[in-house]
Amino acid sequence: MINKFKDRVNLAQNMGWRYIRFRGCYEVFRRTGLLKNKFPLSPVSKTAGSLEQWKEQAGNFFFQNKRNINVELKPSNQLKEWFDKYRLGKFVFFNSLTYDIGLNYDWVTNPETGFKYDIRKHWTEVADFSREAGDIKFVWEKSRFSFLYDLIRFDYHFQQDCSGIVFGEILSWIKNNPVNCGPNYRCSQEISLRVLNWIFALYYYRDSENLSEDVFAQIEYSIYWQLHHVYHNIDFSRIAVRNNHALTETLALFIAGMLFPYIPEVKAWGQKGKKWFEEELSYQVYEDGTFLQFSMNYHRVVIQLLTWGIRLSEINKDPLLPIVYERAEKSLFFLRTCMDDYTGRLPNYGANDGALFFKLNDRGFPDFRPQLNGLAAVLHIDAGLNSTEEDLGWYGLQPEYKKSLDLSSIVYRFPKGGYYLIREQDTLTFIRCGNHKDRPSQADNLHMDVWYKGKNILLDGGSYKYNTTEELARYFFGTASHNTVLLDEQDQMKKGGRFIWFYWTQCKKAELREDAERINFSGTISAFRQLGKNIDHQRTIIKTKGKPEWIIEDHIKGLPPGRTIIQNWNQPSSADISYASEAEEPLHPEIAKGWYSSQYGQKEETKRVIISSATNTIKTRIKINSEYLINTPILSGR
Repeated sequence: MINKFKDRVNLAQNMGWRYIRFRGCYEVFRRTGLLKNKFPLSPVSKTAGSLEQWKEQAGNFFFQNKRNINVELKPSNQLKEWFDKYRLGKFVFFNSLTYDIGLNYDWVTNPETGFKYDIRKHWTEVADFSREAGDIKFVWEKSRFSFLYDLIRFDYHFQQDCSGIVFGEILSWIKNNPVNCGPNYRCSQEISLRVLNWIFALYYYRDSENLSEDVFAQIEYSIYWQLHHVYHNIDFSRIAVRNNHALTETLALFIAGMLFPYIPEVKAWGQKGKKWFEEELSYQVYEDGTFLQFSMNYHRVVIQLLTWGIRLSEINKDPLLPIVYERAEKSLFFLRTCMDDYTGRLPNYGANDGALFFKLNDRGFPDFRPQLNGLAAVLHIDAGLNSTEEDLGWYGLQPEYKKSLDLSSIVYRFPKGGYYLIREQDTLTFIRCGNHKDRPSQADNLHMDVWYKGKNILLDGGSYKYNTTEELARYFFGTASHNTVLLDEQDQMKKGGRFIWFYWTQCKKAELREDAERINFSGTISAFRQLGKNIDHQRTIIKTKGKPEWIIEDHIKGLPPGRTIIQNWNQPSSADISYASEAEEPLHPEIAKGWYSSQYGQKEETKRVIISSATNTIKTRIKINSEYLINTPILSGR
């Protein structure tokens, strides 16, 4: 009982009383039905505009119709294969998993578990997490309509009209998802994405015969009430969640206000959305360009939202505040610095739900180059990516670079977010040592990621799934899936429910120095507060210049009696790495089974190297023995 009380006090201290008050009131409103009353079921039609009025008064988009898109025709085999599977009812989830959902999918059945949600339930009565239903993200995935980009690109490159298919999918969703009912109204971010993706399709098929007055009326009605939902539930994202959800939702309101200006409420919501987006962006992206979610993939989500927001605001002569441009440029620099130049990939660091909102190319999910290049073009910055993807054509961009990112250094420091990087010709060393003023999702402080010639040699285990077994959830979100230190297999922080951690780790010191022959990192964090007071983890990393060799020393100050230090290393099973302890009595590495999840819902077995000591210090020399070669050429920008 005492421990639970301490945990709750710690949660309040971490999250702030504004969060606690809001969550308490929100839960009271939900349970009493007061929240339900704000979101009507089957609301009456709102008199808006006709199809012709929309065509005449709608704001400017990236393009006005399919005929004025400046993208070279390249009908790829990859796109054709996707379309052939799609026409057979085989759908790709999270850019990685294919399920046969059939040709008449009902939009509310989880293909992983077979559970079908009750579409008659108000969204406030639908649970996010249920053992019986399984992971709700499997239901949300098709309903966010990101697959429309594949259909539209197939239409464009293969010159086959897919407007009937696209509008058929949208109308099917509207028919099977009554306003404010079922799982697909549970998350306002999913709603916002759906609206943005439908808008993309409306502009592309603006002059299509299949976009009749009746079809447009149904879509406009649904868009209005989905935006109504987002606007009237925006405080949940801005106070209770405050991450990429809030950015997506406020941006969707802003964009809709520009593109549907003849609907008074939507225009007013858009003005509020713009102000909120600017506020959220300036808070969520720190001064050094790092992001409060401590996640590479979610930071890419921000990059995509910035590309849409900045581009459309400029086209419609309603520019965003200068701080948005400043944080956008710094975000671009941070992620470009973290990128492996051989592959365009970044460390598999932080929460990763497979999100890739607006996929306008044939590149694979792990490759960040198209999205970074899109924002770089919007900002008129040469990011040294040598990427000629079609994204720029879809955004109506012609690259006009006014400056270039400076990637000439070897060491890079991002102290606000707590990231330190060593970039050499063949190696990328990524180190995390940061404070948490915003909620962490994983117990991973002082994690070290290593890339060598395009291969992720010391890797982050990833996320796998948000709704899985307790054992797997603890592994992927806990310390064991990261290259740092545990005490007796105990995480750095105490795990709470779902996305909650107690006793957040905090950085006390972080320093990265370079001399003629070596690069030295030293960092200290307070950690393991659930095991005792005043426990610090001190880590020193010495990188020999030009060689794939590292010396890592971990020291636990205030080690509780009887506790064992575990230095943890996650590597691919095929990697040839030697670990040598530097101690009077050599410590012998043990091999355990680990897991690696490169994309949401997928996992593969890896090798987990464990070095244990009953003393308070472990010093290890790590050396990559074999040459890892790939065919992908290195990028420019060194």
